[in-house]
Amino acid sequence: MRPFLLLSIRAEPAAAADEHAAFARFLGVDQADLPRLQLGVDPVDVTLDDWSGILLGGGSFTWSDEPAAKSPAQLRAEADLWLLLDQVVSADFPFLGACYGIGTLGHHQGGLVDRSHPEPVGPLAVTLTDEGLADPLMAGVPRDFAAYGGHKEALSRLPGHAVLLATSPSCPVQAFRVGQHVYATQFHPELDLVGLETRIDTYATYGYFDPAEAGTLRAAGRAVDVRHPMRLLGNFARRYAR
Repeated sequence: MRPFLLLSIRAEPAAAADEHAAFARFLGVDQADLPRLQLGVDPVDVTLDDWSGILLGGGSFTWSDEPAAKSPAQLRAEADLWLLLDQVVSADFPFLGACYGIGTLGHHQGGLVDRSHPEPVGPLAVTLTDEGLADPLMAGVPRDFAAYGGHKEALSRLPGHAVLLATSPSCPVQAFRVGQHVYATQFHPELDLVGLETRIDTYATYGYFDPAEAGTLRAAGRAVDVRHPMRLLGNFARRYAR
């Protein structure tokens, strides 16, 4: 089988390791069989035909940052992703971006990414649209389900040619599709409770929440049963492995 490729913007060791392990676990592949590139550091010389599909995780980069405030690594990651998405969208190649991935694909495709719809770190109530219920990526996921997330920016305006797949009360675009095989979610399909708590610890000083609230956020995460979002990764792997 041609492997899947994970693109990561996480430079923080604990969060990066947990993300890599979680994507592999819920895709149903060995971690050694899910190569990881750290954007902004590693060269991104990707030939699409070498891969079954590409996944992009989240992290501390945001597209709505002022350009002057972006680090060289962030600017390099954005440039590399832009060129890669030119290929991905043109070929309608299997792609799934989470959190930072929805801002990346949304911005690339002409949507509006801004800070009008932030959500706190922790559990989210997500609702599939009719199109989402019918989409193969969402097979086995109920219309209403809990997920973990947490973000400063989101899509305020969906690209006109995109298909809205999921929404939430405080964030209108939780998932969308371009073409038939290019996907993005605002929530984290790879994130379980252990991963959530790792990220609370890792990003306590990154402006997502008041560090004094960390205990409250952990308790809120433990109070909700989050088990449906991971199905997206299993569905992605079964659909696109080749």
